[in-house]
Amino acid sequence: MTDTPPSRGVRAVFDAEVVTVYQAYPDRIAGPALRVGTFVEPFKRERMTWIKPSFLWMMYRCGWAAKPDQERVLAVGITREGFEWALAHASLSHFDRDHHPTESAWREELQGSPVRVQWDPERDLGLNPLPHRAIQIGLSGEAVDRYVDDWITSIRDVTALAHEVHAAVTRGDGYEARGLLPRERPYPLPDDIAARVGGR
Repeated sequence: MTDTPPSRGVRAVFDAEVVTVYQAYPDRIAGPALRVGTFVEPFKRERMTWIKPSFLWMMYRCGWAAKPDQERVLAVGITREGFEWALAHASLSHFDRDHHPTESAWREELQGSPVRVQWDPERDLGLNPLPHRAIQIGLSGEAVDRYVDDWITSIRDVTALAHEVHAAVTRGDGYEARGLLPRERPYPLPDDIAARVGGR
């Protein structure tokens, strides 16, 4: 018997110091980032950049690395300190009556936060929605600068892994596909951060 995941729980690959998040980019951004070990031009710091701890949600978003300008999937190691700083300074991207007393209170928090959080349905190997949700974290302003300059510890190209998992799914070998997936597990968010981002 397996435990039912919480409706909003962060799952990720992590160790004592680093947590892995995913992004997908075209060659012109991924290539320089892999060479330098962080994001450099033509990456635009002025734009919000979204990081995703869920590999399968990243696959859903980039179509197994087949969508235009998302052909290279990167696994980005960032410090747990940075990851938690982002969530501690985040606001939900949409008004949630269960989380904010009024819409105006939410808007005020939103305007003062350099980070956005949204919870979208997690995906299975067929990229179908699951009942529980995965976290997406949008970084802007100060948060992007901290991400690029301070938090990133490594960048790896996992495009080949995306293609390998997709090939196993396509030929109906769910056992092999599941065995290839990164080993994500519940991330222990501090209570105050979980409350801020609406985690359960």
